[in-house]
Amino acid sequence: MHYALGMTASTPLLTILYLDPFSGIAGDMFIGAMLDLGLDQAKLHYELSKLKLSGYRLSAKAVMRGAMSGTKFDVEIDASVKTYRNYSDIKKIIADSTLSERVKTQSLKAFAVLAEAEARIHNMPLDQVHFHEVGALDSIVDMVGVCIGLELLGVADVQCGPVALGSGGYVKCDHGLVPVPAPATLEIMKDIPIRKSPIEKELTTPTGAALAKALVSTFGPLPAMRIHKIGYGAGTRTEQSIPNILRIVLGQLDAPDSASATSDTILEISANIDDASAETLGYVSECLLELGVLDVFYTPIQMKKSRPATQITVLADESQLDAVADLLFKQSTTFGLRYQKQSRLKLARRIVSVETPYGSVKVKIGEWKGQIVSVHPEFEDCKARAKEKGVALRTVIDAARSAAM
Repeated sequence: MHYALGMTASTPLLTILYLDPFSGIAGDMFIGAMLDLGLDQAKLHYELSKLKLSGYRLSAKAVMRGAMSGTKFDVEIDASVKTYRNYSDIKKIIADSTLSERVKTQSLKAFAVLAEAEARIHNMPLDQVHFHEVGALDSIVDMVGVCIGLELLGVADVQCGPVALGSGGYVKCDHGLVPVPAPATLEIMKDIPIRKSPIEKELTTPTGAALAKALVSTFGPLPAMRIHKIGYGAGTRTEQSIPNILRIVLGQLDAPDSASATSDTILEISANIDDASAETLGYVSECLLELGVLDVFYTPIQMKKSRPATQITVLADESQLDAVADLLFKQSTTFGLRYQKQSRLKLARRIVSVETPYGSVKVKIGEWKGQIVSVHPEFEDCKARAKEKGVALRTVIDAARSAAM
């Protein structure tokens, strides 16, 4: 479903899927959860047949994991079937299939995330990576099956809570014993929020981590939404203190509250500096942004005795005053700060992922009084897709904006 500029709040809302990986995430758990909330297994099997792969059977059944019930999804592989392929093989299988362009794009993105992680770990060129985890038939079915499920359920955006990885001990893979979290999982989970878990087992697999990295647009708490269905996908382990379950929530985003979502109060903190180099000011700006302030900018000014100087201005939440003051006093040469509360109006905003002919791109959508007034593709995503496909940056930006509208 796409939004057009000027649509009102009465327009059907964006369908989203929220992942709650309180006990980790794996490909089979993801599909099991979607089947649990109503994904048609026969349609899933039909779409998977477009890969033109054989030697496997799908099964799903209701099970208990602790006090919670869920659906256990399995891919049963014939013993005579080749269980591994290299990354190039998989790209060709997906590209040559008759799957939809959306499913192809998302599947290839998920496999790329996993293959790139393995390439870094084994210090090998990407095209030379040859390992069972990516090429195993059940992994192909899991990764592509999740992307098919999202399309069949009409999901336009995937969001996710902090991910439990598990810790302690070792897990057996085709390269031997590796520590938990598995190296590929940990590599993929860079910059993704994780949560602490008392379970000393592998909770998130490399496949599950790759799916989260590739498909999720936003990591955070459950958003304001209208919940329609909830699904529970069961993992393999039957006995652990936290049920081996992935919970997912299917629903629609609520219309923004124009009174509360578009106005707030922030602090504007400023200081005058006349004896710092450009390099020092740049470093201070980097430190402030790492601190999580809303914005930092510099203004040329003239101080007493006609000395050229720079005014640094920081926009921050009120709770950040002490942290900003501490950083400025320690990292800059200022002897004093000024600060005042400022009221601001802002567009209600959200980020969605859209599919373009060049790959997936995140788009920031801004709304004012119930109408969409701004559609802004994320620059870094567009730059990455432009480099990957060898096309002009503007071409990708225009395609992303068009897909969002």
